[in-house]
Amino acid sequence: MRNLFQNYAIRPNNPKWENATSRIVPLVSRNSDVRTAFDRDYNRIIHSNAYRRLKHKTQVFFSPENDHICTRNEHVTHVESISYTIASYLGLNTELTKAIAVAHDLGHSPFGHNGEKILSQISKNDLGISFWHEKNGLDFVDFIELLESHDGYKQNLNLTYAIRDGIISHCGEINENALIPRDEFIDLKDYTYPSQYSPYTWEGCVVKIADKISYIGRDIEDAITLGILDNHLQELYDLLNYNSSDKKLNNSNIINFLVSDLCENSSPEKGLCFSDEAFELMNKIKDFNYKNIYFSNRMKPSMRFFDLVIHEVYNTLKNCYDSENTLSNLETLKKSYPKLGYGFYHFLENYADFGNRETLKLKNNIVFDYQNEKDFTKSILSYISGMTDNFAIEIYNEIIGF
Repeated sequence: MRNLFQNYAIRPNNPKWENATSRIVPLVSRNSDVRTAFDRDYNRIIHSNAYRRLKHKTQVFFSPENDHICTRNEHVTHVESISYTIASYLGLNTELTKAIAVAHDLGHSPFGHNGEKILSQISKNDLGISFWHEKNGLDFVDFIELLESHDGYKQNLNLTYAIRDGIISHCGEINENALIPRDEFIDLKDYTYPSQYSPYTWEGCVVKIADKISYIGRDIEDAITLGILDNHLQELYDLLNYNSSDKKLNNSNIINFLVSDLCENSSPEKGLCFSDEAFELMNKIKDFNYKNIYFSNRMKPSMRFFDLVIHEVYNTLKNCYDSENTLSNLETLKKSYPKLGYGFYHFLENYADFGNRETLKLKNNIVFDYQNEKDFTKSILSYISGMTDNFAIEIYNEIIGF
């Protein structure tokens, strides 16, 4: 039923409003500003460098020369569109879903989930902890992404709690056919693994589900375009036959069916949920995708290449660590590999204390102690995770070239 959730939307009359709109540090307000708190966050996100780089990051298929294959930037746009449709119909706050949607994948590494797995393995080996893009996304908006404020100083994005929560809570895997927000206003540092907690808001739950709806159909569409499913099309036609002859094999019908079904079957009492038919279909599509797309032999050569690129960049930077001599080693790196050396040096000086923060007009938090090995390792992982596919390969070619 339309507007069934309107009394639960994050608006000023909601008991969660104060917590949802809270920030770590208050933003400067202007009397002339006509934007809401979530509108301001939406603007801060789309003007960030991490958001700009999404257009050159792999979604599923590493295909930088094909303009019609989905990139990470297109994916977040699709999630924004789908979550807007759902939230609008249910009566939720569409400003909040839009902001969560465009920010939800800011922590993704180059080369999609394969790059994420490689960085996680490195992190487990050298730090004893996993790297996961939802947590990295929260770290990026809290500590890494900087915007110049009204006084000319660079500061952290300092987003509202509801959006920060939506980022770290968005993991697209949905194992049960019902999603209800949690009541607890937790410290987001308490997160230790993906999907540990349900989102704090219904809007965050909408984005979590929209993420899943967005990618399962589009991944099939891209796989067909690339010829990966040539030998599996009949199986796919049979799978997507909704007992209706007018349901054709395309992304539009998959999205329409799932969105309509979700809107018709959800309620504040039951949660956001699909019919049994739609939930079963979604799981069948996911299983099909894993079997015939994500784990297909066609994907394996690129995975080996990604592993080589990321490890070479990581090892080259890690070799610079030598306690108090680390900065001098980075200076030497500039001579051998200027793009990597200068790039990482300037990245690190934004988040460590090089004694020049006033000159650089920095008012953001100091995140890394470059003389501490674990901090230095974290800074490398953060730097690599922010790279686009092409830039990571460009750095790799600089390392192996003469």
